[in-house]
Amino acid sequence: MNVLFITLDQFRGDAYGAAGHPLVATPTLDRVAAEGVRLERHFSQAAPCSPGRAALYTGMYQMNNRVVANGTPLARGFDNLALVARRAGFDPTLFGYTDQGLDPYRANGEDDPRLDYYDGILPGFSVGLYLPESQAGWVQYLRAKGYDVESGWAGPLRGEPDRPAEDSLSGFLTTRFLEWLEVQEGGWFAHLSYLRPHPPYAAAGEFSKMYDPADVAMPVAPVESGQRHPLHEAALKWRAAAAPSDEGAMRYLIAQYFGMISEVDAQLGRVVCAIEERGEWDDTLVVVTSDHGEQLGDHGLIEKLGFFPQSYHIIGLWRDPRVSGGTAIHHFTENVDLLPTLADALGVEEPVQCDGRSLAPLFAGTEVAWRDTAHYEWDNRYLWLGVATSPQPTSHALARRNLAVSVSDDLAYVQFGDGSYRCFDLAADPTWRTECRDLERVLHAAQRQLVWRQAHLRHDLTDMLLSRDRLGFWPSDLGLTPLRQSVP
Repeated sequence: MNVLFITLDQFRGDAYGAAGHPLVATPTLDRVAAEGVRLERHFSQAAPCSPGRAALYTGMYQMNNRVVANGTPLARGFDNLALVARRAGFDPTLFGYTDQGLDPYRANGEDDPRLDYYDGILPGFSVGLYLPESQAGWVQYLRAKGYDVESGWAGPLRGEPDRPAEDSLSGFLTTRFLEWLEVQEGGWFAHLSYLRPHPPYAAAGEFSKMYDPADVAMPVAPVESGQRHPLHEAALKWRAAAAPSDEGAMRYLIAQYFGMISEVDAQLGRVVCAIEERGEWDDTLVVVTSDHGEQLGDHGLIEKLGFFPQSYHIIGLWRDPRVSGGTAIHHFTENVDLLPTLADALGVEEPVQCDGRSLAPLFAGTEVAWRDTAHYEWDNRYLWLGVATSPQPTSHALARRNLAVSVSDDLAYVQFGDGSYRCFDLAADPTWRTECRDLERVLHAAQRQLVWRQAHLRHDLTDMLLSRDRLGFWPSDLGLTPLRQSVP
């Protein structure tokens, strides 16, 4: 068995053909969905990139892994996807990035250069191609080919429409993976971490012209000013988060986003073709997900932030040749489920720390009690950390700058750290523009979220007792092996 674990950065859950999108062409993703299982209501657990990936890689909710920003260190001691793959006998190899900052306790002193950046490599991965935020390897490649490349992390990406798609960032990563694949024997594990369709909103080459802005649908408009939560109001005034007010500019942005999706889908087509030519497609487990979604103008916002579902509802595909394909799971599934599901598929014990659950029973069509609510969190303390303000926010004040969301079939409950809340009546209006005024329903939603938090308090050490006589529960009694699974 080979494993191809793919992340497509900032990929909305509704923006590909198999999900029913009427415009975006994604033949490769549609094929993977047709041969595997499509997770219809799949959610990331946090945004932006580092928090979303921390939940994905560790199988833990943000309230437990505590990676709250691009720059928050990932604490030592957590198990993760790469280490699980190693225990299953693989040499997991990264192409792209994982954006997990170094725990300072692992650093080689205060001058360790790894403490200067958040885009570190998740422990356990070998590196086939490392693409930090600077995209240094790709930029060198472009300059060697004679391109005049703008400096800065976004500059080379903004120039993508002016270069052939074969020289795109996604194309560069794909080519390096295919070169690596040529020398592999069976039983490989590759993590392809593509940046696209992450902004800047500039698709590569011909894909930048693939969609006519006049053909795209306009986004969901924000509610009137007096009906908005203060956080929504503030985000609309934040230049990095506010959608263009001009309709033409908004349509162009959406068209470029769709072009980035089709371009990375085409690069995945190269990957699938190469694996087929090696005769390994029927021996390859394929997982496709994202770290978070994209507002794409909905509710007047772009990028990923806040509490609206467009920032968290993401693509989710699972293709295991040993499992019947062509099905869709309508249950709420979460990125924290993917690590225990992968451990299950590879025949190793899932990490004790996991908040998610293996999806294997759902894949098999087994009747099983499952969550009826999806959960995600957003912590915005990073907007104040390192900013020169007077007075500086206290740790207690920063701890209140967060929110948690619970989404069920008929309600979306948002609890803010300052004590305020919003509850949207999805049965009456699925666009999250109509608040629920039934206090009994609101109270029930709040209680369910509290129960969720209580049920998922960290348990990797609390489910054992230290005693000379080994009184009470011990790891082996619970089927746990935390010492073997812990990270030195």
